[in-house]
Amino acid sequence: MSESSTPSDAIVRFATEADVPTILALIHELAAYEKASSSVLATEESLLKTLSFPGSSSPGYARTLLVFPHNSEECAGLALFFHNYSTWRAAPGIYLEDLFVRPAYRGRGFGRRLLGELARETKRIGGERFEWSVLKWNEPSLKFYDGLGAQRMDEWMGMRVDDLGEEGVKNVGDGRKGEGALQRLSRWGKGVEWR
Repeated sequence: MSESSTPSDAIVRFATEADVPTILALIHELAAYEKASSSVLATEESLLKTLSFPGSSSPGYARTLLVFPHNSEECAGLALFFHNYSTWRAAPGIYLEDLFVRPAYRGRGFGRRLLGELARETKRIGGERFEWSVLKWNEPSLKFYDGLGAQRMDEWMGMRVDDLGEEGVKNVGDGRKGEGALQRLSRWGKGVEWR
């Protein structure tokens, strides 16, 4: 995705390693908006290890788009996303983990611009779904997404396991400790028999 501008001349680009302090600041602003500041565990170091950046040797797990007003170095917002997969459609897609536009820039098309870029990226990869979750109490966002024609998935309920320590893995899995089948598989080609 290259730099491009809207009729209002906003610039959208992939984040680089140098943008990590800005990404972290936006994550903290989003968490404050969602009244969940104490839940943020991200650090600059952890973002550098886990995000994907153009030209980086590290593949990362997620990518970040940033949007800037024309002739401004202040970031107006971000879209943090990753690829997912639909088994029923046998096609890739994009999952938007977080969309955040700073309050001073809301209502000016920056969020719509980020979503448009992600919709185009979904098509570019041959994807058939572009999806995200919204907090039920976030009425401004729900109205915004409804206005875009996004479909509410009311029949689905989100599920998550946050405790992936030894006990959490044991509870979710089959009760066994130690190396799992996928770890054995990854070592299979290295002379270790997979069972």
